[in-house]
Amino acid sequence: MTDRLTLLPSPPPEQVDSASALFLDADGTLLAFADDPEGVVVPEGLIATLDTLRAALGGALALVSGRPIEGLDRLFGRPAWAAAGQHGLERRTATGTVITSPVDHDELARLREAVHAAARDVPGLRVEDKSWSVALHWREHPELGPEVARVAPEIAEAYPGFELQPGNHVCEFKPRGMDKGVAIAKFLDEPPFRGRKPVYLGDDLTDEHAFVVVNALGGMSVRIGTRTPSHAAFTLSSPRDVHAWLDKVKTTLT
Repeated sequence: MTDRLTLLPSPPPEQVDSASALFLDADGTLLAFADDPEGVVVPEGLIATLDTLRAALGGALALVSGRPIEGLDRLFGRPAWAAAGQHGLERRTATGTVITSPVDHDELARLREAVHAAARDVPGLRVEDKSWSVALHWREHPELGPEVARVAPEIAEAYPGFELQPGNHVCEFKPRGMDKGVAIAKFLDEPPFRGRKPVYLGDDLTDEHAFVVVNALGGMSVRIGTRTPSHAAFTLSSPRDVHAWLDKVKTTLT
């Protein structure tokens, strides 16, 4: 079988110029996965590289993640950076304004109870509570995937204000109507992102929404890893390769 990785070219670092806007997923893209989402490690030198890129791009760099913005700030220590958290449910503009999508808190509370109950019935599942969403993780027990695939849609069906977002050994129940593509489009309507060519790096199903938006705007969409199918036009194999590529972009810009 032909490896999908060989069918997509590497992104040319020289095509990222001072008129670009850089959008970066965190887990699986900038950061290697850990069994516990709180156990990820930010590699030495990465934040300094991102600081340099952000300055070279006039501030047009944003993290776009499934993590809450608060969690991104704990990891990266950069509350001045633009960021989209929880797949765009919360978004911090380049000026520091935080915008959150409306959520039915009563429905979210009932959903959270249902997800915790499901996890109690399936030992090995890990629940991650977020501000406006809740996720089930099974990276430590990949054999639980079929059971999650059976249970998760049943839970989602009972809560029409929320939708199921599958990912890499995770499924998330999030409010309808928001995704990373919507978040990217909103950033691109604001300074310093407005009028720039978007460059997006992401590894998971949740990043496909962003790839579609970026492609439609003539930008650069970069899938991390070998997951298929994908709307991405380019690929890098791992977070380590992402770091090396960002270093090349830094050299080009500075």
